[in-house]
Amino acid sequence: MLSDFINFDNAWSVALFTLINFLVIFCRYVLVSSIFQFVFTVLLKDQFKSRKISEALQKPGQSVKEIQWSAITSGIFTVSGVGLIWLFENDYTAIYTDFSEYGLWYIPLSIFIAMLIHEAYYYFLHRWMHRPTIFKKFHYVHHNSLVTSPWTAFSFHPIESVLQALIIPIILIFIPMHFAAILFLLTLMTITATINHLHIEIYPKGFTKNWFGKWWIGASHHSLHHSKYSFNYGLYFTFMDKWFGTESPDYMPLFEKKTKG
Repeated sequence: MLSDFINFDNAWSVALFTLINFLVIFCRYVLVSSIFQFVFTVLLKDQFKSRKISEALQKPGQSVKEIQWSAITSGIFTVSGVGLIWLFENDYTAIYTDFSEYGLWYIPLSIFIAMLIHEAYYYFLHRWMHRPTIFKKFHYVHHNSLVTSPWTAFSFHPIESVLQALIIPIILIFIPMHFAAILFLLTLMTITATINHLHIEIYPKGFTKNWFGKWWIGASHHSLHHSKYSFNYGLYFTFMDKWFGTESPDYMPLFEKKTKG
């Protein structure tokens, strides 16, 4: 199937496939970030003005630096993706292409399982990256954005990007997932990362009191991590922070304040 698009024995084929994948990943980041920035800071600016997490200003030139770091991150994610395709072509993964192999019911289940594994990996990795010596070596790049924006989503030091890129291929070696489920998960990762760094709370009043919103991270939750550092390490869900006592006590009051109108 993929052998029609890439021949790993041909350097030019690998280079072209890698370039196309980089453009897809980077352009997806640019497109999603641009859409969220335009919608919530231009198109719906007045409606969401009171939902800005704070009135603090970004650092001069912050967005340019974030995009530069994000381009490097996209390159590293590309190498990870091409490596994953090589593993698939050589039967080292559990990826499958026939929907009937596991049934349609398994598609959302496989996505949820992958998200849970990713959540646990990221939570403990994130806490480790906040050890003072580790933080100073590379995690500081992401935290240079004290006031986050949609462009912060992929703004990582290359070492952090590598550590983040490892988990999805590892999951797919062991957990069966259809290609459609993988593409959905990767797109969801980009969208949720953008929402969490938007610095504007977009979820509705009462969201944190329903069965889903109670466990789902948004801008209020993650913005507190960038301002307070020692809280809110989660990626998609809040349950790891709740279980390990690292959820900021300011989270619920902040969410209520930003959504009261």
